[in-house]
Amino acid sequence: MANIRKRGENSFLLTVEVGYNNNGKRKRRYKTISVEDQSLLKTKKKLQDYLDKEFHKFKTEVESGEYIAPEKMTLEHFVIEWENKYAKKELSENTLISYLSHIRNHILPAIGHRRIDQIKPVHIINMMDGIKRVDSSVEKPLSARSKQDVYLAIRNIFERAVEWQIIKSNPVKNVKKPRLTSEKEVTVYDENEVEILFKAAEQEPFHWRIFLTLAIAAGLRRSENLGLEWSKVNFEKATIDISQVVVKGLTGSTIKGPKTKRSKRIVSLPPSVVEEMKLFHLHWKKEKLKMGELWIEKEREWLFCNEDGTHFYPTTPTTWWRRFTNRAGVRYIRLHDLRHTSATLLINQGVHAKIISERLGHSDIRVTMNTYGHALQKADQEAANKLDNLFIKKQIK
Repeated sequence: MANIRKRGENSFLLTVEVGYNNNGKRKRRYKTISVEDQSLLKTKKKLQDYLDKEFHKFKTEVESGEYIAPEKMTLEHFVIEWENKYAKKELSENTLISYLSHIRNHILPAIGHRRIDQIKPVHIINMMDGIKRVDSSVEKPLSARSKQDVYLAIRNIFERAVEWQIIKSNPVKNVKKPRLTSEKEVTVYDENEVEILFKAAEQEPFHWRIFLTLAIAAGLRRSENLGLEWSKVNFEKATIDISQVVVKGLTGSTIKGPKTKRSKRIVSLPPSVVEEMKLFHLHWKKEKLKMGELWIEKEREWLFCNEDGTHFYPTTPTTWWRRFTNRAGVRYIRLHDLRHTSATLLINQGVHAKIISERLGHSDIRVTMNTYGHALQKADQEAANKLDNLFIKKQIK
């Protein structure tokens, strides 16, 4: 039997013999590989060299005991292959972190022990029905959004298993993607609470006051605030340039482009905020001078940074926010809800939804309409009430 045989247009079957079984028949291990590089298929020698290399690699795996036959491979073992050969190369860092978290917390505990070729749609359905939050002392179901992420992770894994010919069909294809329930009304501060918030923040370090100011005045995400450098602040035009973010990575924090194309934007600031930013800039320069050689950041000038000039770790603002609200006795909402507060304040001032969408960097105005539908409807009703006065006067005449 030949060690390498052609199966399809660009697929080949590798065969390694591993001795004899009890009845004297030869034992063999098989592996199918696909040649994606079209240039190899055009040159016979290059193709043969590539196939020989893959065969010897496969043979080494078999002889060293590292090879696991597809029919005996568990999902847990395949996930390791998926992560190393696909996920780390093809997925964005944020998506990879999200998928690995769901795999560790929800997928592997439920079906990781099963042979990958024996997992059926019903196993996927049971897993999806049974998953709960693992970060809560009280058992709570996972949010609809997180359930969708779990579904996307397991679907991606099985798509690769089919693509690599480990299994013939994807069991997830026959399972419906979880539907998003109607979004809850966003939690925000009203104008009075914003006033209380800033009064309480007067006792906080200058940089945290500015952080809160930009979150509400410009509707910035936490990552966008952390990605600000002084070169992105234009005092003359009263704008800030949102062109990078600081987010959690696999081995620390990562500097990257904004969430979507529309997230990259120029945001105008109120005049009072610009004046406050100028004062903060002077304060920042003094702090840098005070640190002297201990200021180790030489390439960038982060607005929100540690004493040595390096940017804050992505979770630092959230940790401070929780402690601050508790310490100051301010009603707690999520730090991200300050962004929602910014939007609802603008809605209440009669600003058009399209302008709000552009300020927030939403990918589509429908995101704005869906997220702030309740506030927009309320503002619309108030507008109608104001118009009603005109018609009342008309009837009186």
